Amino acid sequence: MFKPETYIQRRKVLAEKIGSGLILLLGNDESPMNYADNGYHFRQDSTFLYYFGIDFPGLTALIDIDNNRQIIFGDDYTIDDIVWMGPQPTIAERTTEAGITDTQPVKNITKILSESSWKNREVHFLPPYRAEHKLQLQTLLGLHPAEIAQKSSIKLIRAVISQREIKSSEEIAEIERAVDLSVDMHVAAMQMARPGMTEAQVAARVYEIALAANGEISFPIIATINGQTLHNHYHGNVLKSGDLFLLDAGGEVESHYAGDLSSTFPVDTTFTTRQKIIYEMSLEAHYAAINALELHTPYKNAHLAACRSITENMKSLGLLKGNTDDIIANGIHALFLPCGTGHMMGLDVHDMENLGEVWVGYDGEPKSTQFGMKSLRFAKPLKPGHVFTIEPGIYFIPELMDKWQGEGLFTDFVNWNEVQKFRNFGGIRNEEDYMMTENGARRLGSKVKPKTVEEVEAMRKS
Repeated sequence: MFKPETYIQRRKVLAEKIGSGLILLLGNDESPMNYADNGYHFRQDSTFLYYFGIDFPGLTALIDIDNNRQIIFGDDYTIDDIVWMGPQPTIAERTTEAGITDTQPVKNITKILSESSWKNREVHFLPPYRAEHKLQLQTLLGLHPAEIAQKSSIKLIRAVISQREIKSSEEIAEIERAVDLSVDMHVAAMQMARPGMTEAQVAARVYEIALAANGEISFPIIATINGQTLHNHYHGNVLKSGDLFLLDAGGEVESHYAGDLSSTFPVDTTFTTRQKIIYEMSLEAHYAAINALELHTPYKNAHLAACRSITENMKSLGLLKGNTDDIIANGIHALFLPCGTGHMMGLDVHDMENLGEVWVGYDGEPKSTQFGMKSLRFAKPLKPGHVFTIEPGIYFIPELMDKWQGEGLFTDFVNWNEVQKFRNFGGIRNEEDYMMTENGARRLGSKVKPKTVEEVEAMRKS
């Protein structure tokens, strides 16, 4: 946790932005895997963490703006709980560290909200992403689950985003710790992976680094020889000579701030000639995106710079043909880059994604519906304090190739016979974490992940 003053000030700003009424913020609870006492790893809701910093299940917060009152509702452990879990701080002791002095049992919130409804006071809440929260809102506010998303407060969504998207210096310090941890995870994988190992063995080593640092992973590890599948969480394959290995993994430090990095390296100690060509093309797209980052200009420009770089390189290989602007305008480059170049990052590895990409990444402007471009999560103008990833890749997806070619699409722009020669190549992605400052973009972290061909091969031989 940060100092109490940090959370007090954050809540003060939030209340000023909303103006009147009640703000209801639901913390997360334990989530059973297969029976009540065998739960998934607990992770507090990130917005609850941002405003209260209390990393404990079963809490609900109410900010009464009109009466300048802030309450945390939660139940202390009983002796039966303590027998199994040991002595624990009381709810009052926990909330003191967040600058909250008013605590009440969970049962009291129903009465308070019921009284508020008689006074026609507006209750602002965020769109829930957990079923338990929908049930809570149904009980507390009398809303049918089907109408909860529509009734969530756009005003609160926008107020939260406006605060959380601009990272303070103390937040940046935590994110940089998470990025450094993430670098250690990737270096360990590069040093370990060898033909004959399984993907699971490499993933286990990566996870070990996070746990040994008293941290966690910020999302399920992607460790695969099938890099063409963007979010591949299957770890059952055996690494073979000639394969490329794609690792997408991030560390989460105790404060829950996240890092997010991707690496691609050969299972052998060196790239093949073909692998090296495509790898360096992916790096060119990576640098093109970084060079396009500019204060107060849309992040979308970085994405389009990566698209242009990939298009030009695919033309040089003879896979694409025609005018580059036409190729990008028609979304044909998405044959090789069917996703966005990056996303915001902070307490969530995809920061605030539960609040809606149209608000987080687009300031309410409509997103593209075009294949590939619709997957760009972040497009709006860059401000000082924005933290985001840069992660363009080059992917050869056989199913996508076959679909487009089978439908006779883009024959004026795609040399399908040449494209099909790469159907078993896989995919490549490099990812780094950046922040925008008044003086331009800055790469985060004190440690540098191997990235160039020479750096990767040197690490593979170490």
